[in-house]
Amino acid sequence: MRIHSTLAASARSQTEADPEAWESTYRQMVLYDLAADIELGFFLAYYRNFAVPSIATTLQRNGEIMERPMKRSYDTAIVTYELITSGLNSDRGRHMIRLLNHTHRHVPGSQDDFLYVLLTLLVVPIRWARTHAWRAPTPAEETAATRFYRELGASMNIAGFPTTLQEAEKFFDGYESDNITYSPAGAQLMASTVQVLKSRLPGPASPLAKPMLSAMFDDDHLTDALDLPRANTITKTALATALKARNTIARRRRLSTEPHFIPGMAGSTLYPNGYRLDDIGPENIMSPASQPNQRHS
Repeated sequence: MRIHSTLAASARSQTEADPEAWESTYRQMVLYDLAADIELGFFLAYYRNFAVPSIATTLQRNGEIMERPMKRSYDTAIVTYELITSGLNSDRGRHMIRLLNHTHRHVPGSQDDFLYVLLTLLVVPIRWARTHAWRAPTPAEETAATRFYRELGASMNIAGFPTTLQEAEKFFDGYESDNITYSPAGAQLMASTVQVLKSRLPGPASPLAKPMLSAMFDDDHLTDALDLPRANTITKTALATALKARNTIARRRRLSTEPHFIPGMAGSTLYPNGYRLDDIGPENIMSPASQPNQRHS
């Protein structure tokens, strides 16, 4: 297997990374080595929340995704990448953590619900990269990713974060086994946000958005819960063939010297001229009065 020398060198460095350099190790994986696949993993993690009825009902009640699906999708990605790129303890990172804590202050849900949402950002991208990237994440990268989200969870007062990725995966799988099922709220959220994916595809490919998502999930129980068509052999084979061809090319290319994300820079139709930190965040923020079963005077 031919691998460009710059990719091989970075992979060695990531394998031998100092455990205390967890933030820079995770940043290197997300912004350079496995950038495309981690982004796809984040993308799939975002949708996964809709398959949990309690979470979907809260998101639907808030209205932000239904009314502004593109902004919610892009802003969620920007917050994640800002934290990774700038660092949790940087000025920009602290701004994003304050935003997360402010917007989630009155969001109903159990500690397990909040922990699951955070774990989707850890488990889903790692699993996607293990299976589909040009190389699997190194043990050091997986440990660094786990530490990153454990520290983020602590800053958001999310208790019980697993200490290892294996423990995180065990909780994640158990939570999904107990909670994933179809709900009208989840189906509506999925129908609203899939339009964002369709808008990013060339016109002729737009009808393939749902089958493509189902093939990427490769989980009938999950796609049923999201009201997506089940993946068939044709779509699974097409996806596998496309990824294999992509990885063959990727292994022969020099490692990019440009990061996958640059804070504040343009990179979307929503913020064509770039964005300020204050541009990011929902317009609808849940308050005590928006809680179900609240009595109003």
